[in-house]
Amino acid sequence: MELVLQRAYFKEGTNGTLFSSDNFLCHTIELPWLNNKRNVSCIPEGAYEVVPRFSKRFQHHLILKNVKGRSYILFHPANNALKDLQGCIAPVTYLNGIGRGVYSKDALQKLLSLVYQAKDRKEKIILKIKSQNYENYRTL
Repeated sequence: MELVLQRAYFKEGTNGTLFSSDNFLCHTIELPWLNNKRNVSCIPEGAYEVVPRFSKRFQHHLILKNVKGRSYILFHPANNALKDLQGCIAPVTYLNGIGRGVYSKDALQKLLSLVYQAKDRKEKIILKIKSQNYENYRTL
């Protein structure tokens, strides 16, 4: 299964839209692009394997594999990128600002359902991150 994340970069944060097979899944929020610096930047564009993960803190969530220069990049619930994220991606149902959204747990459940179905079919899950405003974010 292939997931595609189309990002829009801003100084205050990164907003995205997540698709599966050209079907809208949810929006996403992330930290702004700050050259992939740990804990303060979103991760680089590219393709990443996604696998389900469980922890006491986030319960069921997702982790991205082989993110260059980073570790433990997760898909987990959050509603404010600057306050709640350290490089991870938060799915949200609605965007209500730059790097801010609502109903994150609902969006994550929708995403987890799709990922677990793909896993049951023995499919590899790949996330491709692309830019919607590449020209703009390079000048930030």
